Amino acid sequence: MSARLVLLLAASLALAGCQDKPKEAEAPSRPVLVKTVSFEPRTPERSFVATIRPRTESDLGFRVGGKVLRRLVDTGQRVKPGQPLAELDPADLRLQLEQAEAEAGAAKASLQQAQAELRRISSLIEKGWSTPAALDRQKAAAQEAEGRQTRSERALVLARNALSYAVLSADAEGVVTATQVEPGQVLAAGQPAIRLARLDQKEAVVAVPENQVAAIREGAASATLWSAPDRTYEVSLRELSPSADAATRTYLARYALRGAGPEVELGMTATVTVGARSRERVVRLPLSALYNQGQGPSVWVVGGDGKPALRAIQVAAYEAQDVLVSGGLAEGERVVALGVQKIEQGRPVRTVTALQF
Repeated sequence: MSARLVLLLAASLALAGCQDKPKEAEAPSRPVLVKTVSFEPRTPERSFVATIRPRTESDLGFRVGGKVLRRLVDTGQRVKPGQPLAELDPADLRLQLEQAEAEAGAAKASLQQAQAELRRISSLIEKGWSTPAALDRQKAAAQEAEGRQTRSERALVLARNALSYAVLSADAEGVVTATQVEPGQVLAAGQPAIRLARLDQKEAVVAVPENQVAAIREGAASATLWSAPDRTYEVSLRELSPSADAATRTYLARYALRGAGPEVELGMTATVTVGARSRERVVRLPLSALYNQGQGPSVWVVGGDGKPALRAIQVAAYEAQDVLVSGGLAEGERVVALGVQKIEQGRPVRTVTALQF
């Protein structure tokens, strides 16, 4: 009886051992590095710090020499066209005008006398009481008197102009950026006295590094003021220096501001943003994301179930470390960026967005 029980127990244990055979362990999911698809301009925007400057800034000076009587403006003052800025002592200029008036009166009297004498000799010639030589001499004298009167009239006009030049006036609306004279100072003709910046046209001046010159020439630009970042101004490249600054090795670029009103003050700081004129948008992926087995460039796109699918793409350009994709992908999709050679179609993967060490 005991021997039979032992055999039954042994058989039960053997059967139980067969039923509890361990299941094969499932292979773990392969980890892959993914990148989310995000379209961006093919040429990235570049920003530069700029300063607001006037397009025209002139050093105004008196057109005649003399002693400064008074200065009528200060630095920073706004002026209108025709507004007096400074005056010279007009005493000597008035004397020159009086002298020119006297010369003009004498020349006029001399001409009248010469013409009267010419008429008298002409009448005597008709009666035979004078000679042709006397008539020729009087004609020459009358012509000389006429020329003298013309010179005196021109001198009188110049003297009047010189007196008007004693007042230095603004030739346009602007702001005084520098005053270089004081009362009592003696100036030569044309010496700078007042520096005036015109307000009709304003510019954003940028120092451009040499590796960005090509982008500056070809790109479309806009500007924003640091004091008013919510408003954007259209700008256009007006001038680009042909040579670099010897100290900074940068090129000076001048952008004309459109629609700049009184809120845009000279000397303000602005940001000039330069982007590509083309509106083409691409996805920037690392070169390690490409998968090609002779059927064209493709990438692995991971779906919501974690299973990768091979997708053909259109490549716009290759760069040193990236590939620019122009088609085949949608915004927000996840693309395998590393580990594409170890992926199997339809086999789930475990996605990571950053390498962990």
